[in-house]
Amino acid sequence: MGTALRIENLSKQFKARQLVLSDVSLEVRHGEMVALIGASGSGKSTLLRHIAGLVASDADAGSLVEVDGVCVQRHGKINPDIRSMRARIGFVFQQFNLVDRLPVIINVLVGALHRMPWWRGLLGLFSEPERHRALQALARVGIADCALQRASTLSGGQQQRAAIARTLLQGARLILADEPIASLDPESSRRVMDILSQINREDGCTVLVSLHQVDIAMKYCPRVVALREGRVVYDGPSSALTADLLLELYGVQVADLLQQGTHGDKPAFQPPVPPVSHTPALVRAA
Repeated sequence: MGTALRIENLSKQFKARQLVLSDVSLEVRHGEMVALIGASGSGKSTLLRHIAGLVASDADAGSLVEVDGVCVQRHGKINPDIRSMRARIGFVFQQFNLVDRLPVIINVLVGALHRMPWWRGLLGLFSEPERHRALQALARVGIADCALQRASTLSGGQQQRAAIARTLLQGARLILADEPIASLDPESSRRVMDILSQINREDGCTVLVSLHQVDIAMKYCPRVVALREGRVVYDGPSSALTADLLLELYGVQVADLLQQGTHGDKPAFQPPVPPVSHTPALVRAA
């Protein structure tokens, strides 16, 4: 497998704030499904936005972000051709980013705009083959029957599936999902994660998904990258996560999670205890 994503020495400090990202380096291979975990404020969303070229890193950090070997940004300067670069990158937002008053199929067809003349996109003149591909994408995520409804009439889970269908139509090879299930109920969350996993497995798309739900990260993602105060503190198999590391990442939140079940007396999450010989060392910035 080749390299889908390469990040080197990425740092970001916003005005009057501490470092949000501090010397982050990361490599993701084609076809991987990787979970990005960490407490609120650890830098997960900021990292994803840097990868998509939505935010520039600090200029003096000597940073680099590449997708499929093509530079997204370097030394704090975003690639001038970033609009064409973003065709390679699908971004699934926590709040869906759909236009409520437009039909679902039009929201999905937005994913095809980068392949169209600007005037056709401005006028909404989508071809029949494009509409057919949009319907296929909606069918794949299980909501083809909602194609003509206004986006505002869909449930949260359906809206997130429409957003994923948009990335399918876009033809993205790297999907960045920023807390895609944070506002969803458990069943909708399961469906969304099943779809992302299916796209990863069947299409070979690389998926990097930020999650607060550690049990879901472990279920769906063979690899986990953990952030704490903007630094990578763990990068390794999800099966080797330990309670001590999770307590370091989340503090009392995980202590409560480990001690209290969400359904009766059944624990919400019990991290596996790997053999000592297979326990990876924490990755810490100097």
